Amino acid sequence: MKQSASFTCSACGASHRKWAGKCDACGGWNTIVEEAPLSTGPRALGARGRTIPLSDLATEEAPPPRASSGIDELDRVLGGGLVPASAILVGGDPGIGKSTLLLQAAASFARRGLKCLYISGEEASAQVRMRAQRLGLSDAPVGLGAETNLRDILTTLDAERPALAVIDSIQTMWLDQVEAAPGSVSQVRAAAHELVTFAKRRGVAVVLVGHVTKEGQIAGPRVVEHMVDTVLYFEGERGHQFRILRAVKNRFGPADEIGVFEMTGGGLAQVPNPSALFLANRDQPAPGSAVFAGIEGTRPVLTEIQALVAPSTLASPRRTVVGLDGGRVSTILAVLEARCGIPFTGLDVFLNVAGGLRVSEPAADLAVAGALLSAREDVAIPPEMVLFGEISLSGALRPVGQTENRLKEASKLGFSQATLPSQSKIEGGAGMQIRAMPNLIAFVGEMFGAG
Repeated sequence: MKQSASFTCSACGASHRKWAGKCDACGGWNTIVEEAPLSTGPRALGARGRTIPLSDLATEEAPPPRASSGIDELDRVLGGGLVPASAILVGGDPGIGKSTLLLQAAASFARRGLKCLYISGEEASAQVRMRAQRLGLSDAPVGLGAETNLRDILTTLDAERPALAVIDSIQTMWLDQVEAAPGSVSQVRAAAHELVTFAKRRGVAVVLVGHVTKEGQIAGPRVVEHMVDTVLYFEGERGHQFRILRAVKNRFGPADEIGVFEMTGGGLAQVPNPSALFLANRDQPAPGSAVFAGIEGTRPVLTEIQALVAPSTLASPRRTVVGLDGGRVSTILAVLEARCGIPFTGLDVFLNVAGGLRVSEPAADLAVAGALLSAREDVAIPPEMVLFGEISLSGALRPVGQTENRLKEASKLGFSQATLPSQSKIEGGAGMQIRAMPNLIAFVGEMFGAG
């Protein structure tokens, strides 16, 4: 019996009987693609295969060797360095600096003795050389090539046998075995599979550059993120010089680790102490400003949360949020009004995280509430104070993890006071004056004289 073709959503993997413009499962538009029917391969599985060797969970294996790039921020995000035969996917907005970062990384690895190749499918070799000259990397022993034919690229990699190969980008690769245009779902999936398989078979570390969609996700099928060992996102605002390299998946190290870079005229410079950089120019106390002691991966990072509250002339007041979850901010506003009796009706609310950093952990709730109340009441929070804690819907303050690390980082930067939930586990307190608050009402009463 002849099998009919199936249709699958490249975003969520849902199956459909026929093609449609919108996926009913996830709501994505133009994400349904045709899958070729299975061949007679599965019918041959009736023959006996080989026995898979098994081992117990107590088997001890040596950790994989790692090669350091000499760029501490990059090594931190990779989990300690580059692992041989690993596949790494790097995504980011156009023009954010992905190619600059990877060219600098390839040059740094090459100068430390690793054989590196840089294959560009978007730029000519002359354009990459011009960037290398501007960055001062012309003397680095990096092999440079400009090609989009994946068959030729794999033949070259097999002949050269480098330790690291950078492919910029996966959306430009073209595999002649797939009847589809470069950048299509089929081409991206097939090209990624071939490159990842080659990396595992030949022991070559492969870095794939991926474009992102307007939603911030890597373009193409999500299965590519499952194929690779590590997924990194290069983030940043065009108006800021700071760039964040964030690990969202890492089989060889911690996820959610970040590396901080600064875009300069000579390329990307690493920032060893991002807290001091994000808190620059905070000499005078100002209403609407609160310092949040956060954790990014394993690193404590202090950031300034800025708020502005102004009377609105609109029927629906504006809620503009940059660097924070808008839904979380709406929840905090609702809790302040329902539990503390502080309304924000008829007021425009603007929130921003200074420096272009994006904060996602719930521990920022207390700092957000402090900045909002400070802006509304026109009362400045003491400049030597940091805040952190999660706000529940009942108005209670819940403790968060790594309290000591947050306090130590704040103390190191000259902060002497900390406001946090009363149930937090505090051992030494890092020599700081601690203000423990049981709920949001107590916080409002002590900090702003209302409750």
